[in-house]
Amino acid sequence: MPIKLPSINLNRLNQKNFVDKFIDWAMTFGRVAVILTEIIALSAFLYRFTLDRQLVDLHDKIVQKETYVKLLKSNEDKYRNLQDRLSAIAHLDSDAKRKIALLSTIYSLAQGSFSITDIRMADQSLHVNARAASINDVSQFINQVKKQPDIDSVSVDKIENKTTSAIIIVGITVSIKKQQARI
Repeated sequence: MPIKLPSINLNRLNQKNFVDKFIDWAMTFGRVAVILTEIIALSAFLYRFTLDRQLVDLHDKIVQKETYVKLLKSNEDKYRNLQDRLSAIAHLDSDAKRKIALLSTIYSLAQGSFSITDIRMADQSLHVNARAASINDVSQFINQVKKQPDIDSVSVDKIENKTTSAIIIVGITVSIKKQQARI
């Protein structure tokens, strides 16, 4: 007959105390917690790959649009330059029309024995050299010029009386009001 070896069982049979139950529960819950943590970590790791792919795609789109914008930059510069020049021409054109109308008005005011011999136009002023038969003609011309809406001021630069020819030579400077910019 075979000899039975004594069995050593350190686990008590059917007698589980609180510590043993807690250890069993902690081991089971711990395994579940570790598995859930690994699942979450793995899903976050895989989600990172999708975010990286999206980031690369967006970067490629940005590079494409950036090259497109760079391609159109020269056209944009030409367009803006043209717009600036057109607005400057429109401003100059309206300013020139205003000055031509002012010149026409000043020539029409020179009547009778008052005659304009020379007229020079600067940026915001007008220099008139004229001849008159009497000082009344000169003062009448100056008063009529002052009444014009585009005139800021009128100043007499020189008056010369030629007694031999009975002519008064006058140099007049007319300051033109600045045209207000239209927006």
